[in-house]
Amino acid sequence: MAQASEFIDSKEDGLDTQVAQGGHSLSGGQKQRVAISRAVLKDAEILIFDDTTSALDLKTEARLYEELKREYGGTTKIIIAQRIASVKDADRIAVIENGRLAACGSHDELMENSAIYRDIYDSQLKR
Repeated sequence: MAQASEFIDSKEDGLDTQVAQGGHSLSGGQKQRVAISRAVLKDAEILIFDDTTSALDLKTEARLYEELKREYGGTTKIIIAQRIASVKDADRIAVIENGRLAACGSHDELMENSAIYRDIYDSQLKR
């Protein structure tokens, strides 16, 4: 689910691979995927992801969120992210500007009603 199998399987010792203190022998994306793996192993009612996928490429991130939706569809997920791609499929998105709630709604609602959200979207995803 956390998209960690590929890099773990590539290690000579697989799941038994020794990891340096603080995860220094792993890349940023690998550390994030290990942390996600640990989080989803618990049968939690709420999962909080605080910029958890910032070091993942968009394709890996999309697969991760698809797996989370499939396996944890009924679980409340709070996703804190700077990338629109990370949150655009969320039920509700809160746009925070200067520490204050600037807008809240679905992606479509925010695209229609929030200039701040549209500006962020345009800067990140519009080609």
